[in-house]
Amino acid sequence: MRTSSRSNVDPFIVMDVMEAARAAEAAGRHIIHMEVGQPGTGAPKAATQALSAAMADGPLGYTVALGLPALRARIARLYGEWYDLDLNPERVVVTSGASGGFLLAFNALFDSGDRVGIGAPGYPSYRQILRALGFQPVDLPTSDKNRLQPVPDNFADLDLAGLLVASPANPSGTMLNLPAMRALVEATQGAGASFISDEIYHGIEYEAKAVSALEVSDDVYVINSFSKYFSMTGWRVGWMVVPEEHVRVVERIAQNMFICPSHASQVVALAAMDATPELEANMDVYRANRALMLEGLPRAGFDRIAPPDGAFYVYADVSDLTDDSRAFAAEILEKAGVAVTPGLDFDPVRGHRTLRFSYARSTEDIAEGLQRLTDFMAAR
Repeated sequence: MRTSSRSNVDPFIVMDVMEAARAAEAAGRHIIHMEVGQPGTGAPKAATQALSAAMADGPLGYTVALGLPALRARIARLYGEWYDLDLNPERVVVTSGASGGFLLAFNALFDSGDRVGIGAPGYPSYRQILRALGFQPVDLPTSDKNRLQPVPDNFADLDLAGLLVASPANPSGTMLNLPAMRALVEATQGAGASFISDEIYHGIEYEAKAVSALEVSDDVYVINSFSKYFSMTGWRVGWMVVPEEHVRVVERIAQNMFICPSHASQVVALAAMDATPELEANMDVYRANRALMLEGLPRAGFDRIAPPDGAFYVYADVSDLTDDSRAFAAEILEKAGVAVTPGLDFDPVRGHRTLRFSYARSTEDIAEGLQRLTDFMAAR
């Protein structure tokens, strides 16, 4: 049986690294996980308790396609708490993770063959989802001087149907300030293109609050998730905010593609939004881990890094150590027992010279991983 040309997408390399790490663990080795952007903590306790209570009350079933009204209202309130914005809950769409949000946004905004700009380095699944849907991802090579974030000059003459940005970014952790965000939104809209802001790492910031694209314009799509700050990766629930005139467009697609997000996950998400003490305790761990990474990576020999503004990653230039980041990552896993992600996942052109280190796990694990990296580099 034939397969579609659209299905010919690249693998998500970090998932391959995870599988190699799992195989090593199955063989009896202790692996330190710095490859995946997954919090070492689970959903807040009060949130899972809320689900137990809901299940005791009766069966969980379909919800309306746009999500539980109470959850949409609570998400809208979050924009007042975090950004001082008065957001209409009707503009909030609950999704099956941020990935479900990307599927809905891309289908709502673009036609077959449309060109969509994405910063490089950037989250690899943007590129592959766009390809699988019949759109054309256009990598915008970013520079160190712009802190690995796109600027209007990167796409001035590229005839794009849309631009997708992420702040804090994966893999770099860098953020757009308000003038930079405004410049990108205005340049995109001036070209008649759609603007999508991936804000999945909002809440995980260190020295300044992340800027939402909604602080610049209502005529944007914003995608977020409960996976990172709310520590709910496996629950697969997220949300998006769209212009009012797009709500019914997105709703029709969601009805047919997903029916609705998981009812159980929505119950957990609603309760998680009020678990602030536990969530901020997680942030204390990330802050401690970040400090360890910024001290320990250069000491180990990975000294071409920029301090991340948010998220829980350090992106390192390792061109002085290798020109094959995938082989280098495999060597680190084999000899040091530390799983890291080769930059090829994030930048197909320049990623052979970079690695991403995640510090989302426990502080004990991060300290152990840094010591293993130091020993590995000393013996290399």
